[in-house]
Amino acid sequence: MGDHHSREVVLSTFDVVRAVADLRDRPVNYDESAAPPHVTTGWHQDRWTVPLGCEAPGEPEPGGLVETADALVNSYEFSDPAILRAAYRLPGDLVGRDMLLEGRFLVLRFLMGVRITAQHDELRTGPHGPERVVGWSYQTLQGHLEQGRLTYEIGKEIDTGRVEFRIVAHSRRAPIRNPLFALGFRLFGRRTQLRFYRHALRRLAGQMAHPPAPPTVGAGGVVKTPSGTAPGRFEWLTVRFAHPGR
Repeated sequence: MGDHHSREVVLSTFDVVRAVADLRDRPVNYDESAAPPHVTTGWHQDRWTVPLGCEAPGEPEPGGLVETADALVNSYEFSDPAILRAAYRLPGDLVGRDMLLEGRFLVLRFLMGVRITAQHDELRTGPHGPERVVGWSYQTLQGHLEQGRLTYEIGKEIDTGRVEFRIVAHSRRAPIRNPLFALGFRLFGRRTQLRFYRHALRRLAGQMAHPPAPPTVGAGGVVKTPSGTAPGRFEWLTVRFAHPGR
């Protein structure tokens, strides 16, 4: 089979527990010193937000909007399962969590790794005064179709109580071995990425009134999210490709 770090694999049977465990040996797939904010040429830089409502002014309320949204973000419930699903191990620390993402395009499934490398809980100066910000960032691992860092965060304006969900990212296309995949990503990758952002914002905002139950831990301690997501009607026709990037 060759080097598992760089070999594209078609999976007819899929062991999600092993696939998640195998991510531990994969490094981040880009040089941070050649990425934003140090280098911006060639990188997409995105910032998307959606209001979630208001709490009373001050720090986040126990059981309020910030805590509810933060729990949904931590469990990755906001992801549109038609575009992207995830699997990860519990229990475990948030920082250092390896997540196996399944990108879905027609009958193709692309398995890619990311790692949460930073957690945020800080008081910042925002455009409307001080704000409490909680969330986390992940970075793409070797074999991902993209390179970059993506941050999901919940921000609350201390003076007004306004709460919003934010997605902040920088990314670019990773080298892709398969020329057909490379062409497809060039044609549809950015469009799909922006659709994912829009749907994630809308989905989280819609979950706030009736949050789903915490995800169930399955075999091998692996959680599959979003919870309650069933296989597609034509799932038997799908083909999975593990770590198609270089």
